[in-house]
Amino acid sequence: MASGSKKIIFAALVGNTLIAITKFVAATITGSSAMLSEAIHSLVDTGNQGLLLYGMKRAKKPAGKDFPFGHGKEIYFWSFIVAILIFALGGGISVYEGIHHLLHPQPTTNPLINYLVLGLAIVFEGTAWFLALREFRRTKGENGYIDAINQTKDPSVLVVLFEDSAAMLGLFVALIGVALTQITGNVYFDGSASILIGFILIGTAIWLARETKGLLIGESAEPQIVQGIREIVQESTVIEDVNEILTMHMGPDFILVTLSADFVDNISADRVEDQVAALDLQIKARFPRVKRVFIEAEKMARKKIAP
Repeated sequence: MASGSKKIIFAALVGNTLIAITKFVAATITGSSAMLSEAIHSLVDTGNQGLLLYGMKRAKKPAGKDFPFGHGKEIYFWSFIVAILIFALGGGISVYEGIHHLLHPQPTTNPLINYLVLGLAIVFEGTAWFLALREFRRTKGENGYIDAINQTKDPSVLVVLFEDSAAMLGLFVALIGVALTQITGNVYFDGSASILIGFILIGTAIWLARETKGLLIGESAEPQIVQGIREIVQESTVIEDVNEILTMHMGPDFILVTLSADFVDNISADRVEDQVAALDLQIKARFPRVKRVFIEAEKMARKKIAP
């Protein structure tokens, strides 16, 4: 796991903790539903960053008898849990709070406090968002943003980026809700802003769950890696054809490769062993994330051509 990812998560953890405390104090003083939803949002984000750090720590555990390929997928599991928490706690409670405020409206007081807290939160969240975006740009390479999101195998930066993006959008919604409530005197704007913040969080959670589901189930390596492995194997003078190449990410930096190859006829067992060992070294040297390679010697099924 890249050290940059951990720094981004630590920065977001500290920032969200301070922001959550400030928002809860402001919500208590002013009685703003939108501010309370934002406080809940920041509290959930704080817990999420803690879970991501825990997942990263668990993912580093070495392989053992019960987990021969290590614990790399722990980061995928905890990222999926984060998506569920955003959906249930962040989105669900915000929608509930907004509906409750619409049914039982309460006037807000001291709106200046809300503006001050939301302004500071935008600065802090904006800084965390910028750092996460910069790290994501560094890891995405030449890929477009959508392609990079779909192809990423390290969900930690992606989760923080999505959370911070939702947080920035939610802050502006809360700011508009507070302002409209003060300008018009209509307290329903505040409750409506809380509901909208909840829907933003629910949408973010669904997208995160979708992105992490494939990794949790067992997503393949990037097409260029698979093609590169095929080229290495096809260069061998003792292999006639490559039948199949299967890959799976066991973690962001752990790719498992299994391939079936049709060796030339009348080759000795010793030469097959030497070639398998050589291919193993070549593949791992070219693609450092490939940690385990299994090669099976298997005749390719040839179709009979009718005369």
